[in-house]
Amino acid sequence: MATTRRKHRLEPGFTLIELMIVVAIIGVLAALAVYGVRRYLLSAKTAEAKNAIGQMAKDAKAAFERESMASVVLGAGSSTRVVHNLCTDAPAPVPDSIAKVNGMKYQSKVTDWGGSQTAGFICLRFTMDDPQYYMYDYKGTTGETGSFTAFGYGDLNGDGVTSTFSLRGAVTSGVVHVSPNFTETSSDE
Repeated sequence: MATTRRKHRLEPGFTLIELMIVVAIIGVLAALAVYGVRRYLLSAKTAEAKNAIGQMAKDAKAAFERESMASVVLGAGSSTRVVHNLCTDAPAPVPDSIAKVNGMKYQSKVTDWGGSQTAGFICLRFTMDDPQYYMYDYKGTTGETGSFTAFGYGDLNGDGVTSTFSLRGAVTSGVVHVSPNFTETSSDE
């Protein structure tokens, strides 16, 4: 009888406790992985807003550097002052309603990005060709102390809580300075 007990103890295998510990460890790792993937996806989507707003700020600075003199013919021997101006307000955000990006993507049309040579997205020379998670807007004033703010509004999960990203810039001593950081409100929405 002693010989049968020894054979039984030497058989390879795992105990129920060992299997339960392995399953528990796998469960914890899976929970951490799901959280990490969600954060990664959220970060990737908010990167769209930060990239677009950053590009609008660069475009505003470039628009200021362009000369915007009156389009009159100068007489012989006359001169005119070189004028620099920021782009003024966009006529409407793109898309025109936050409801179009609540938990969805919006595919803009070329005509959505309105304005003129001195105002809005046309002045900035800014458009987006790809579907977007956010609604974008631009507000600007001209003059020696002109300023601008580029905005991105979104609701990635469609719960009605809007996230806001913005980036500001201002003219100081004839140079456009852009804020080094984004202003974010409810960025995880």
